[in-house]
Amino acid sequence: MNTTSTVDGKILNIIYTNEENGYTVLRLLTTGDEVVTVVGTIPCAAPGENLIVSGRWVNHPNHGEQLQADQVERHMPSTEDDILSYLSSGVLKGIGPATAEKLVVRFGEDTLRILAEEPEQLTKIKGITARKAMEIGESYRYQTGLRRLLDFLSINDLPLTLATRLYRRYGLDALDALRNNPYLLVDELYGVDFAVMDEIALSMGIAGDSRRRIEASVLFELTYNLNNGHVFLPRDKLVAAAAQLIDCPPDSVEISLDDLITRGAVRCERVAKVEACYLRRLHDAETYVTEKLDRMLRIQADRMDYVVNRLEEIVDQIEAEQHITYAPAQRKAVDLAAKQGVVLLTGGPGTGKTTSVRAIVAMLDKMGCTTLLVAPTGRAAKRLGELCGREAQTVHRCLGMVWKEDTGELTFQKNEKDPLQAEAVIVDEMSMVDLPLMSALLAALRDDCRLIMVGDPDQLPSVGPGNVFSDLIRSGRVPAVHLTEIFRQAQASAIIRTAHAVNEGRLPDLKNTAKSDFFFMRRRDPMAVVDLVVELCQRRLPRNMGIEPGQIQVLCPTRKGEWGTAALNRALQKALNPPSPDKRQRAWGDVTFRTGDRVMQIRNNYDVLWVRDDGVTGSGIFNGDVGTVEEIDPSGEVMVLRFDDRTATYTADMLGELELAYAVTVHKSQGSEYRAVVLVALPAAPALMVRGVLYTGITRARELLVVVGDDGALGRMAANDRQQRRYSGLRWRLKRKGEEA
Repeated sequence: MNTTSTVDGKILNIIYTNEENGYTVLRLLTTGDEVVTVVGTIPCAAPGENLIVSGRWVNHPNHGEQLQADQVERHMPSTEDDILSYLSSGVLKGIGPATAEKLVVRFGEDTLRILAEEPEQLTKIKGITARKAMEIGESYRYQTGLRRLLDFLSINDLPLTLATRLYRRYGLDALDALRNNPYLLVDELYGVDFAVMDEIALSMGIAGDSRRRIEASVLFELTYNLNNGHVFLPRDKLVAAAAQLIDCPPDSVEISLDDLITRGAVRCERVAKVEACYLRRLHDAETYVTEKLDRMLRIQADRMDYVVNRLEEIVDQIEAEQHITYAPAQRKAVDLAAKQGVVLLTGGPGTGKTTSVRAIVAMLDKMGCTTLLVAPTGRAAKRLGELCGREAQTVHRCLGMVWKEDTGELTFQKNEKDPLQAEAVIVDEMSMVDLPLMSALLAALRDDCRLIMVGDPDQLPSVGPGNVFSDLIRSGRVPAVHLTEIFRQAQASAIIRTAHAVNEGRLPDLKNTAKSDFFFMRRRDPMAVVDLVVELCQRRLPRNMGIEPGQIQVLCPTRKGEWGTAALNRALQKALNPPSPDKRQRAWGDVTFRTGDRVMQIRNNYDVLWVRDDGVTGSGIFNGDVGTVEEIDPSGEVMVLRFDDRTATYTADMLGELELAYAVTVHKSQGSEYRAVVLVALPAAPALMVRGVLYTGITRARELLVVVGDDGALGRMAANDRQQRRYSGLRWRLKRKGEEA
């Protein structure tokens, strides 16, 4: 049953509520004397309150029929009995059942008006001081303000979850702020689509040529294009895009853009031959990264003269301890890391990056340096730590990430005022580091701290704005070692040979041989591809290769279509984790989450609380984090997920942030490495049929790679080295700084 319906009635009782986001499960007594269960975002709901709820009927496996609220219209109780039920529920701070009864006896049906307009009257009740009366009045005004805000959101078909965020940021002025400028919901913090908000704003009477509307279109274009990796937009392209978005004359956009620049909301600067328009925070980040790196590059490590003079001897000693002989390029990497403040170490698979990093760590130890190992994702940090035999952290954790809900800002406890107590920092998977994260990392480093950045420049660039690793390499300012020699033991791996062939633009050898770690299985029909992928994961690889399904990751360039990750996940879940009487499950839209499912977080959520196995607590689950559904509460409203060594509790309203992860896109797999990869390759959208996608997918496999699909598609991807241009000024700024020296 999945039909839309509207019911109205009185709240009987609250079954569950999440105070952080307002998600609520309640019983409603309808006007037809029927008791129904309503679930949805209804902050501060309380018995006695009257609701008109529109939503979809769903069947919960344990609790039967429920109405999932899409719209909620709320009305305060009006009778004495209902007012008493409402106030007795504890919805208002400072009022319990006994005080509620006294209030209703004294003020009757006028009680709620007294709370809103004349809270000083409450002092007539024994035990209520003037201060307590004001606190109760403030609490009531908060509740009523939140209710009006919810009504506005509901009437305009906007997510009710926005109410709590808006109230945290604007308090009692939230609704006024929204009515004055509805476009504020287009901000990254709220994420409402511009077209949706524009229609609402126009319906509210905002003129089509309003300055607010035009400015909002400019800021939206700059914000939206961060998702495409652009740090700035050329002025002419920005003006044209904003004018097209709201169908207004370009001259009007130029005027509004100049106003934004005058107020500092947008920064405009000549970058190379382009008039570049930045959001202020991105301009600040880019200029800061340039200045900080320039300072770090100019500081010489002369205090280490004694060690540097003995460097050959030290490296020989490390070779003996690690039972290895370093190649010339690897020795050069160690040498640069000892002598320079900032170093880049690049290379593809099998070229000895890991061995070089181990050598650098050993050298820094002998120099007496306090060294931190970090990476952009949890999985990448875990792998770095295992390879180097010591703890590694995510950059966010190392910097002490703090999410400020009221402002929507991500801040870090470690910064220029309180820098990291480290003399050297090694960052792995640098291709994943975007400009804002790079800025935050540099702010936490002392100018004399060594920074060694390691990565594969041929991987896909960061999901966030910027092209940091590539810009650093191409600027020529940062001392770099490029590892290109494929070592003999690596040459034996067909995965590594395949990766390098693709990187050179060649179709790899697709002939299958026994005892190889790479196999190609030609299938051109999408349904045949899905069937084969399921068979490989369910039976063939576990039986023939001894690799369990949990160690196999299916990768695919696209989410959409008959063979995209959405379709693959449905088929793989059915085969690998079918319904069972001993497994609870929870439907969310078209997806059913089941105990034992592999899932992925698809957007950053800085509020999710987690507990590590050692008892340490923290917050924040990030886009791309993969976990397992460990437990689903019998009510179906709470789900416990395990992310490596951490567990986190999700309420049902947060399920929209999760996807099944038996199959994930290549872009989402960045920074991860899997024992076995099944990579699907069929013709897809042109932007996905590129070398970087194929190369990144191949290099995720550690022991086994199986490619299923069309050899013609593979050939076209290998040959297509087209890279989407990212507007970034970092390379230009670094080169100019170097020329000024």
